[in-house]
Amino acid sequence: MTRSERASRRALVTGVAGFTGRHMAARLIDAGYEVWGTVMPSRGGVMGSDPERLLHHAAMPEVVQVSVDLLDSDGLARVAAQIRPDVVVHLAGVAHVMNGDVANTHLVNVIGTRNLLAALDSVGAPPHAVLLASSANVYGNVDVDAIDERIAPQPANDYAVSKLSMEYTAKLWSARLPVVIARPFNYTGVGQSEAYLLPKIVGHFARRERSISLGNTNVSRDFSDVRDVVAAYARLLEIAPAGDTFNICSGVGHSLADVLDMLARIAGYEIDVQVDPRFVRTNDVQRLVGSNAKLRCAVGGHRVTPLEATLRWMYDAVRSR
Repeated sequence: MTRSERASRRALVTGVAGFTGRHMAARLIDAGYEVWGTVMPSRGGVMGSDPERLLHHAAMPEVVQVSVDLLDSDGLARVAAQIRPDVVVHLAGVAHVMNGDVANTHLVNVIGTRNLLAALDSVGAPPHAVLLASSANVYGNVDVDAIDERIAPQPANDYAVSKLSMEYTAKLWSARLPVVIARPFNYTGVGQSEAYLLPKIVGHFARRERSISLGNTNVSRDFSDVRDVVAAYARLLEIAPAGDTFNICSGVGHSLADVLDMLARIAGYEIDVQVDPRFVRTNDVQRLVGSNAKLRCAVGGHRVTPLEATLRWMYDAVRSR
């Protein structure tokens, strides 16, 4: 008997084919869930929002995927009615701070989330927990050593504004759905696109490139391992602290200089760093380091993988291709 045959609980993961979605699905399968996931419809229109149109992805053979757009409210309602999930992890949306389509960022992250919550509410039997992945970017530039959940948000870019708007939108369902807000700080791992900073740097070292162009080299960030992030999400689904908000972070800040030094040790050479003005963001958050004290108290601890161990995992994965 397979794990999926033994599963008695259903999990819905939106954006299951994405970086976090793949790791989240694997974590939930290991926990005994039958995992269903949404993916974007194909550009050619071969797959629509009909939940009968299912497939098994080669990389995730135990995940049942359904093609539906977050902006298709009727399609989402049909999906929710068929799956009737016990838990939901909402990861789909515009996930890059530098996304140039501002209107789409707000539309997908706010209206798309609204459509999902309305669809779940329409089923009539609420899930045990609905976890919405927001972002620590909502805090903006805050002059404190470690940001906790009591800090008032001060979003400094449209992506952050869209995520905070999503949080406020979710409050409209607080009386009917057990919504939990997660605010992850930066995180990385195997499978993340090189459009993101750390995979870009890892890729350059793994390919033995002599130089790299970077933007804001003086920024400091709280970097987590994606495996720690999805582990925290899974625990929050178990305890279901409805209406609450949690930082997901390591509690440790690292500058890009730290990251470059770690990878120099891993790769055995130093790379030439060139600052490219095209990669310098206006209104960039200079320091973003969080406190995970509330999370640790709620879930009974939180695993923090050392950043150098995560970088080595990523480096080895690129080298082995």
